[in-house]
Amino acid sequence: MVDSRTSRAGRAIRRRRECLGCGFRFTTYEHIEQEELTIRKSTGAIEPFDRAKLLKSIGIACAKRPVSLVRIEEMVDQVEEELEGLDEREVSSQQVGELVMAQLRALDQVAYVRFASVYRNFQDTTEFMEEVRELVNRARYEARGQQEMFGDSAEESGEEAET
Repeated sequence: MVDSRTSRAGRAIRRRRECLGCGFRFTTYEHIEQEELTIRKSTGAIEPFDRAKLLKSIGIACAKRPVSLVRIEEMVDQVEEELEGLDEREVSSQQVGELVMAQLRALDQVAYVRFASVYRNFQDTTEFMEEVRELVNRARYEARGQQEMFGDSAEESGEEAET
């Protein structure tokens, strides 16, 4: 063994090894075995948690957005870590979807709306528009809260106050 270090937020050990016979170097990963996490779908079906499937669905939502693959992998790591932190080994697909949407909402609003439209199964443009409206209102509310927190009122900035 040439080198050893933790990876994936301490959930795996990465070892760099070298064959004593030929000198070929290679990497191995050792993962902590845990009871498998399963997902309960809205239909009642149960399937094993699939990290690759989650990466793919978030990747689709983030397509052509300024979100790096590294950031998407970090997001999946965070979601997976939160799920593994639960006492249950079976979680609903709703829990997973809500965790992803919370991450995407903070990261990229367009990717958030894309993911939400599939996750919430929007049936028409009215539902889509309502989600966008809620996102805009939340952004206004959060901006107003920051102004109050830092003492930056509309009068101080020379802007007219909204009524």
